[in-house]
Amino acid sequence: MQATGDEQASKAPYWAQPLASLLAALDTGTTGLASTEARRRLARFGRNTIRHTDEPKALQVLLRQFRSPLVLILVFAAGMSALVGEVNEAVIITLIVLISCGLSFIQEYRASRAVEALRRRISHRALVLRDGKPTSLLAPDVVPGDVILMSAGTLVPADAVVFEAREFNVSEAALTGEAYPVVKSPELSAPDAPLFRRSNVVFTGTSVRSGTARVVAVRTGNDTEFAAIAAAIERGAPETEFARGIRRFGYLMTEIMLAIVIVVFSANLLLQRPPIDSLLFSIALAVGLSPELLPAIVSITLARGARAMARKGVIVRRLESIENLGSMNILCTDKTGTLTEGNIRLDACLDVDGRASGDVLMWARLNATLQTGLQNPLDEAITSATAGQPELASYAKVDEIPYDFVRKRLSVIVLESGPVDQNLLICKGAVPQVLEASTSVLENGRIESLDVSRRLRIDERFHNWSEEGFRVLGLAVRRSAALQSFGRDEERDLTFVGFLLFLDTPKAGITQTLTALSKRGIGVKLITGDNRHVAVHLANAIGLRAARVMTGEQLSQLTKDTLFGCAAETDLFVEIDPNQKERIIEALRRAGHVVGYLGDGINDAPAMHEADVGISVDNAVDVAREAADIVLLKRDLDVLLQGIDDGRKSFVNTMKYISITTSANFGNMMSMALASMFLPFLPLLAKQILLNNLLSDVPSLAIADDNVDREETRLPRRWDISHVRRFMVSFGLVSSFFDILTFSALIFVVRAGPETFQTGWFIESLITELAIVFVVRTKMPFWRSRPGQALLWLSAAIALLAVALPYLPVAGWFGFVPISGSLLAGLLLISLLYLVASEFVKHHFFAAEHRAGHRRARSLPRSIGRRARIDRATPGNEA
Repeated sequence: MQATGDEQASKAPYWAQPLASLLAALDTGTTGLASTEARRRLARFGRNTIRHTDEPKALQVLLRQFRSPLVLILVFAAGMSALVGEVNEAVIITLIVLISCGLSFIQEYRASRAVEALRRRISHRALVLRDGKPTSLLAPDVVPGDVILMSAGTLVPADAVVFEAREFNVSEAALTGEAYPVVKSPELSAPDAPLFRRSNVVFTGTSVRSGTARVVAVRTGNDTEFAAIAAAIERGAPETEFARGIRRFGYLMTEIMLAIVIVVFSANLLLQRPPIDSLLFSIALAVGLSPELLPAIVSITLARGARAMARKGVIVRRLESIENLGSMNILCTDKTGTLTEGNIRLDACLDVDGRASGDVLMWARLNATLQTGLQNPLDEAITSATAGQPELASYAKVDEIPYDFVRKRLSVIVLESGPVDQNLLICKGAVPQVLEASTSVLENGRIESLDVSRRLRIDERFHNWSEEGFRVLGLAVRRSAALQSFGRDEERDLTFVGFLLFLDTPKAGITQTLTALSKRGIGVKLITGDNRHVAVHLANAIGLRAARVMTGEQLSQLTKDTLFGCAAETDLFVEIDPNQKERIIEALRRAGHVVGYLGDGINDAPAMHEADVGISVDNAVDVAREAADIVLLKRDLDVLLQGIDDGRKSFVNTMKYISITTSANFGNMMSMALASMFLPFLPLLAKQILLNNLLSDVPSLAIADDNVDREETRLPRRWDISHVRRFMVSFGLVSSFFDILTFSALIFVVRAGPETFQTGWFIESLITELAIVFVVRTKMPFWRSRPGQALLWLSAAIALLAVALPYLPVAGWFGFVPISGSLLAGLLLISLLYLVASEFVKHHFFAAEHRAGHRRARSLPRSIGRRARIDRATPGNEA
């Protein structure tokens, strides 16, 4: 074992060694390492990271540009050309391919590096003992021998042995698949214990569900169990909806390209044309049709979107989630800090009769200041509200029973000094759960039995305050003989002593934000553990629908199918158990919605994993932040709103490239394929097709940063491959019509020879490909939508180059010849007519798609109809 100094075979494994032996082997102690020793170990063992295959590596990105079978076949065919003596053509084709792949590599690699830099802004930290003091440091700086302080919500940064624990439960689902938390304790495990039975060991990548512990790091980085499993099993993230759409589009284009290659190559062989020329021409046609820049365009678009979002306080941890954020039509969230200010204030400390009580205040302060488990805003509110109160020097902490999400209680045990020392257990938590553990009540200074009438009065006060918007906790105490330690069983026979009332006001401007989300087609659903009265009060105050409310108890009685049917119609989910959040998200997704979940707590991680896009905040617990796809540097829905708009812009710009590729290229390539069968010569040489393709791709790189019409971000966007197919055919036919018009003019009017025909057709083809960009990039008349500056100037530069190319010294390399001014004017006129015709077709195409979307929506049931309206909110299919 590397981390323990190459442990000898005769020794027991580290999980079966007594603490003293283990600490000696690690050359450490229960107070941790000195800083100087930690630095030496960091240099020796390396940083505590697992080598990820998804980090951007230049060679991997470069090789990815050449993985297209068509590109490889093209390079092979160019090599064959060189063997038969066509060296110049082979060199030109190879250079064009290299330049095209090089451009794509530069853009994609820069994009991946930029995103990796953004990811590093959200760092996982660990609390360790250095020089005997608790020190927060980056998890990669943890070394073997470090003593790590663990508490609820933290991620385990290393494989470590537990030597001190209080009610310590760890979720090992990420490692073993076990859904329920596992109890960890200092008791030694058997030497032959399998991983899931090592009850005294915590593992990298797992998370603390409840309790506290001190552990000593044994293995770090690539020596951990998580690294070993990750190396043996490639863990891939589930395919996003956008990635699935890209894949289906790729299948569609592959089918078309293969058909072109086979048909055109076979036809040219039958016409007894040179096999190498025919093969090069066929493959060049397929390459000309293929959206070979699509991976780079997607990466560039998403990376630029991520940088734009970062400037507004939204950090993207998983790049693909940007598209899901743009497609999201339901946002599920808790209320604290999102719908409310998050500055919780202790408003009152009251006895059971509703009167202010100094004893309740003191007991609450003891409980809040002495607990060391889960940090929470309620305890912070108590501590800050009692900052000026007298010191509690007469009390000494004995033990604590940490909070968990089943009991919903937190107890601290203190030693009361007096004639006879005794323990005082102070229990704070949800009122029903505290009452459940109580058998008496402190009333007018006397302890009375908690009978039915008193219980009803307490419930009534609790409900009344809740309806006024207060968050209410109960407080109970019990005195007993002095003991050394306590467990959960000691939370019994308590005396209920009073209430703690907290107030968290609605966030300023939240009503306007919810309205803005609604206008973007996004519904907000509140999922909270608070009682229904507090939730309904808040919803009414901020304008959130509260017509249909479901409690956790009601939800627990529903089958999966029943919840599927009613989840989308429910406005507020209240009194929800943490394990039920995942069920709600699953039901909403099953109903066809794209669901976002905003959370920051321990119990939010499963729901965030289940959601299409998990959203957290920078100050969330480690496990929630690591589960998130997107992290908000500021917990504010306005910030998220801007991120949604950026996500939709990324989607729209990606679809622009696909629309441009399918509309112009499809028509041009089909026209050339047909023309090659009837003309006595090839309409374009392979190198001319590839040069055309390369030049038309240069402005496409600027599409990632193009302006987006406001209307395009109005509704969620989702893939519709049938829409892409209809778009490709409709605009491809228009392109083919003008191609045939150009062919006819060149053959029958100009009576052009092969070189003049190829030169004229090259110019017209390239100019129309550039022109169609400005038509299909917007649904509005193209002159009313302002394109990005880079797209505009690059397109203009390439158009001028296309016109000038036949007159340049390099023209002969590509087989071009100078053409007359009248022919050039005629070609420009045809290009202008094509632009006007495409604008006309665009108007009618989108109008027809719009009507068809409404007809399909009306033919579906009401609940499905809403889904259909979102599904058809594709580029060109708004409902």
